[in-house]
Amino acid sequence: MNAYPIPVGVPTAYAQSLMFPVGEPNSAYAQYFTGRSWLASISNEQMSMANVTFEPGCINHWHIHHATRGGGQMLICVGGRGYAQTEGQEPVAMTPGTVVHIPANTKHWHGAAPGSWFSHIAIDVPGEGKSNEWLEPVDETEYAKLK
Repeated sequence: MNAYPIPVGVPTAYAQSLMFPVGEPNSAYAQYFTGRSWLASISNEQMSMANVTFEPGCINHWHIHHATRGGGQMLICVGGRGYAQTEGQEPVAMTPGTVVHIPANTKHWHGAAPGSWFSHIAIDVPGEGKSNEWLEPVDETEYAKLK
């Protein structure tokens, strides 16, 4: 159980079940999410790591972490249930302990399963010539097929 402040809108029992803080509303990136999310920086030493918490049904839009060398993203589920999907592949169900590796320059999305809170550590893999490109929202019909 963690002793971090619990943001408004996040169930106390869920927040206390996490070993990392839920953080603050993810307002800087809200335009790229369907639903509400919260962001808590975990580390900026050696590599950037943040805990991202998604309310039920919240997912981010398709996006690409570009890099000319290295780069990409690693996701480690730390609470709840969610999904990550790389373009052209089936969605991967994520539960606590699931690790998903997203290579640089790969179109993907991730977020909560319908009806479930979800938290993951997002690790920004070091690289060169890095930038993020936010794209279109995930098709609601396709997302609705997930359980």
